[in-house]
Amino acid sequence: QMSAQGSAPLHSEMLAKISCLALVGSAAAFTAPTMPLRSGASTMQMSAQGNAVKVAAAGAALLVAAPAFAADSGAGEKIFTANCAACHAGGKNSVVPDHTLEKDAIEKFLTGGFNEKAVATQVTNGKGAMPAFGGRLSDEDIANVAAYVIESSEEGW
Repeated sequence: QMSAQGSAPLHSEMLAKISCLALVGSAAAFTAPTMPLRSGASTMQMSAQGNAVKVAAAGAALLVAAPAFAADSGAGEKIFTANCAACHAGGKNSVVPDHTLEKDAIEKFLTGGFNEKAVATQVTNGKGAMPAFGGRLSDEDIANVAAYVIESSEEGW
C-alpha cells in the first residue's frame, strides 16, 4: 500500500517476504506424494513433507507476529495539514470550540482517551460533526496523523 507521500513502507516489504516464505512452505507441504523407489524412501518423503508443514507453520506464525509499523509523526503533519487543518489548525476546533486537540480536551472528550489508537479510531470513523476519513486516507496515513496529534498535544501545539 502506498502512503500519501508515494513511498512504499518498509514494513510492507518485510511482510511480503514473510508471506512469500509462508506460501512456499505451504505449497511444499501439499505436494502430491510420489511412489517410493525403495522401502526407506517413504519415510524420508514423509519426513520432508513434515518439515514443509513446519516451515509453513513457522512462516505463518511470523506473518501473524510481525510488528505493526511505527507511525511517522512527520508524515502525519503533512497529512494533517492537507486534511485536518481546515478545522483543527494549531490544535483548535473551529466547529466545536471546546473539543480541541489539546491534551486536556482529548482526555475529556475522546472515546478511548489520550492515545494514538483512540485518535486513529476517531479519524477513521468520524463522530458528530467530524467526517470519517477511513475511506479517504490509508490506515498508515491515519496512524501517522494520530501520532502527529498525540505528539503535538503533548508538546502543547
